[in-house]
Amino acid sequence: MENPRTPISSPLRRSRSLTCLLLVLLLLPACVLLYYLPRPLPIEQQRQLYPGITYFRSVRLKPRPVIIHAIRVDLTTPGLKFLVTPGDTSAEQPLAARTVSSFLEKYHLQVAVNGDYFTPWRSDSLFSYYPHTGDPVTPLGFAASQGKDYAKGVEDEVTLYISKDNQVSFNEPKDGVYNAISGDRIILSRGDTATDLPENDRPQPRTAIGIDRNGETLLIVVVDGRQPFYSEGVTLAELASILAGYGMHTALNLDGGGSSTLVVAGLFGKANVLNSPIDRNIPGLQRPVANHLGIWVKELEADGP
Repeated sequence: MENPRTPISSPLRRSRSLTCLLLVLLLLPACVLLYYLPRPLPIEQQRQLYPGITYFRSVRLKPRPVIIHAIRVDLTTPGLKFLVTPGDTSAEQPLAARTVSSFLEKYHLQVAVNGDYFTPWRSDSLFSYYPHTGDPVTPLGFAASQGKDYAKGVEDEVTLYISKDNQVSFNEPKDGVYNAISGDRIILSRGDTATDLPENDRPQPRTAIGIDRNGETLLIVVVDGRQPFYSEGVTLAELASILAGYGMHTALNLDGGGSSTLVVAGLFGKANVLNSPIDRNIPGLQRPVANHLGIWVKELEADGP
């Protein structure tokens, strides 16, 4: 009896194999493009954004893929101003949650970063989370904006004070309280990594702020994380080492994880996100947070804070 299956000729097999190979070669760049589409390309760069403000992007491959974003601010720059998110001093929960981009655009700033840890907060799933934009929240640490304090904070929080004339200090304000924002711990002290950091710390997205020995340079660092093959994050000790590498003397750890976001003003004042936030495990998605720290250079805007 004749075999009903007709054998496929060798040339036809080769043709199909070649077609499959070509499809794979075409799809591979498309998959890579889709993976990086919501993220800044992992390319090192350094550029001056505004007078006295320089942006750095650093890419590391060891001990894991890490992308570091840093803003260096010359505190002696004429016309330089800072703004911590204003709060309602009469409300039980003084802030309405908003993204860092929304904060920058609302107050016509040039640079903005997320600030303190806050409550309430939860992230149970993609659709079950708090806060949404506009929901009431309270920062965990002491907070003040332009001379008005609106959150007293808890004992173990550490506060960064910025005076009206841009003198920066930790825990003790200079010339009274003007702008103040807090974090959970000092990670760098006198140029050395703090000795009380957790030993079982895991790599995470991070945000930190530091000052140099002379108090003339402020550095904001945001490290992307939770994104395999792109940036997996750093430990607190590694974060301290990064700030020390930029010449910082003292540094404070701010809220991290899905809150870590760094933005600058783009065309027509619209926010341009410099890093790759990852709220609810979605690359590029910003989390609404409690307070923020913003920077404005007087010479560039007529209607700043």
